[in-house]
Amino acid sequence: MHKFMRRMVGAVAVFSVLSATAIAADKTVIKVGVSVGSGEKIFEVVKRVAQREGLKIDVVVFNDYQLPNAALAAGDLDANAFQHKPFLDNQIKTRGYDIVPAGLTVTAPLGFYSRKIRALQDLPEGASVGVQNDPSNGNRALLLLQAYKLITLRPEAVSGNTATPQDVIENPRRLKLVPLDAAQLPRSLDDLTAASINNDYATQAGLVPARDAIGRESPTGPYANLIAVRRADQDAPWVRRLVAAYQSPEVRQFIETEFKGSLVPAF
Repeated sequence: MHKFMRRMVGAVAVFSVLSATAIAADKTVIKVGVSVGSGEKIFEVVKRVAQREGLKIDVVVFNDYQLPNAALAAGDLDANAFQHKPFLDNQIKTRGYDIVPAGLTVTAPLGFYSRKIRALQDLPEGASVGVQNDPSNGNRALLLLQAYKLITLRPEAVSGNTATPQDVIENPRRLKLVPLDAAQLPRSLDDLTAASINNDYATQAGLVPARDAIGRESPTGPYANLIAVRRADQDAPWVRRLVAAYQSPEVRQFIETEFKGSLVPAF
């Protein structure tokens, strides 16, 4: 065979392989893991928008923050949408997941709740205060207590976003910090003076964050939630369609109308 023809045949073969790979990388049906509560509601709208663009989304609901990244890394999901960047960074560091952010979703300002007091500043001496026992959200709860000048944390823990109860260096009210699983905190409110509760678990327990929280984060903090995918998929066309569906005007309007400040669009 002539050398030129061999080169042409080779080029066609390479192009065919690359084209097949690109087609294989795209999908028309995907599985997305979300957290129970608000995540479910928002994705009902995202599903409708995505369907119009030729992308069918099967939503898988989780009630444990430790599971969606494991399911994504294992290939049981194509994407998830439940976490903020500090949480993802911690999971990558501790578990070695090859997962990357694909687009921003909402910010859910963390709040403290109580059935005994009406303002976080009113915590009495010796009060029992529940905080999340996972590194990311526990750090977040402690930073919020510090923002309300109730405790002081080691500067290194603050700058590294690694604060734990062991990093408290000043506690003038002798607050008793009680680390608990995030899902257990709403059920423990009767036994605690106050507790830090993530928005999904708060709404699941019948609490309205914008109304019932006795202290909340600023909505403009670093804890915007995101859509995450495996690194190998980050450039796939379906990822762009998924992010575009979430960041559509229709979804933005739903978030602003439905959650009335409990959740804030981050896009």
